[in-house]
Amino acid sequence: MTEKTESFTAEERAAMKERAKELREEGKRSKSANKAEAEAAEVLEKIAEMPDADRAIAEKVHQIVAEEAPSLSPKTWYGMPGWAKDGKIVLFFQGSEKFKTRYATLGFNDIATIDEGSMWPTAYALTKLTAADEKTLRALIKKSVA
Repeated sequence: MTEKTESFTAEERAAMKERAKELREEGKRSKSANKAEAEAAEVLEKIAEMPDADRAIAEKVHQIVAEEAPSLSPKTWYGMPGWAKDGKIVLFFQGSEKFKTRYATLGFNDIATIDEGSMWPTAYALTKLTAADEKTLRALIKKSVA
């Protein structure tokens, strides 16, 4: 009997390899005085590599995080832009191109304090950012570190 097993997609394997590389780099940088600067530069580099539509959203998210949650540090996570508190990723941006999806995603990890009752969303699909969307994101990002 043969059983079909599902394996990771090429995109998932690439993301895991990027995460392993990030962890190796973190180990090398842990003794470096400019660790935060290097991590921030990596995030900006990842954003710059994105296709135009994803890049525009990611740049805006990066700006909003800097303004609403300056205590968060830019840091890549699985090859994606993320923002961390005490080294733990609070939120991350996943461009649509990353896993060949029809929309980009802004996700929040469990460290984010976005709890609302007994059930709340932890990821949001983004196709563009309207003024209303930006207002919502600002409130969510601010709340995530409250």
